Amino acid sequence: MFTGIVRAIGRVRAAMLRDGDLELSIASGGLATAGWQVGDSIAVAGVCLTLVRVDAEGFAAIVSRETIAHTTLGTLAAGAAVNLEPALLAGDALGGHFVTGHVDGLARVEWLCEEAGSLRVGFQVPPALARYIAGKGSATVDGVSLTVNGVHGAVFDVNLIPHTRAVTTLGDLRVGTPVNLEVDILARYLERLFGEREQS
Repeated sequence: MFTGIVRAIGRVRAAMLRDGDLELSIASGGLATAGWQVGDSIAVAGVCLTLVRVDAEGFAAIVSRETIAHTTLGTLAAGAAVNLEPALLAGDALGGHFVTGHVDGLARVEWLCEEAGSLRVGFQVPPALARYIAGKGSATVDGVSLTVNGVHGAVFDVNLIPHTRAVTTLGDLRVGTPVNLEVDILARYLERLFGEREQS
């Protein structure tokens, strides 16, 4: 489980295909790795991955072919910047919202608009996911917990304050950029709950 509060921007050291899977070696961006162990979870650009190696300056993780097909991780190359968040531990502060690291699909930047010191961004989402996004609700974009300003059909928009742009990769967004999207897990649970009630 994660919070959507990015702890560091990592850099891909190497990306190697192995039997259809992708092994990523990533510099930890200043995060101390001394307490990390093989088998621990970390969110990389919003995708929950399992550590297979840990060293003083970073880690390695395997991306399955299924994950490659449904996220942006398959496009990463050496030098690429990625948002990093280690898994939530008991007693950690929950600063964002509950994030699983299970990406629901890809969204794309539809438009960008500078506004009063912030950057408003519109994201086009697959129609099947649009119903899970609500104004003033939460959505996770490339691992960043964001508050939704409004929803217009299959497009939702958010405000990126200067701090968020500085400490995450979202400051580099351009029109057309694909991003990993995870909808609020509570929306999925509510749909399941009310769906079962209607069927009973």
